[in-house]
Amino acid sequence: MERYTFFPLAFRMKYINRWGLMRNSVPENLLEHSAECAMLAHALATIANEKFGKNYDVGSIVTKALYHDISEIYTGDLPTPVKYHDAHISASYKEIENSARESLLEKLPQDLKGAYSLALDHESGDEKIIIKAADKLCALIKCIQEQKIGNGEFSKALEANRAAVEKLAESCEALRYFIDNLLCEFERPIDEL
Repeated sequence: MERYTFFPLAFRMKYINRWGLMRNSVPENLLEHSAECAMLAHALATIANEKFGKNYDVGSIVTKALYHDISEIYTGDLPTPVKYHDAHISASYKEIENSARESLLEKLPQDLKGAYSLALDHESGDEKIIIKAADKLCALIKCIQEQKIGNGEFSKALEANRAAVEKLAESCEALRYFIDNLLCEFERPIDEL
């Protein structure tokens, strides 16, 4: 009998911790991050469609956001300063990520590979800016929340991620809308929510 291990491997995303170089007050795993990224991608795609007349396939975007870091099942979460240290490392890591995704696809029945190949491809099409914006927004929100509870370890990361999100908002009006109208609520305590 053929063994298809894609899903048990995907469920192991909960064992992969993020922000490995940082002292976290609230640990975050890859599965949590993927769910949050999918929620924010849904919000950004919906904002783009409803407010700015875009015609994004929201379901496709949410699915791709959910799986956008699935290659980290094999690679782990490589810290951003390492991943983007130079062009050679970035290109090599991208190659490793692609190989990991291909390996995961091989762990599915043949008749599901086509659909999952599309779901795991977050690097092509108009959707990629929404997914990238959601991913960066997740990082910014994590930094805001860590800083809010007094974790100074995230102060430089907060500055860097805020700058990255602002830069991305120059080409993503849905992200600009989210920053201007919704992001500030993440700084409020639970009693005010």
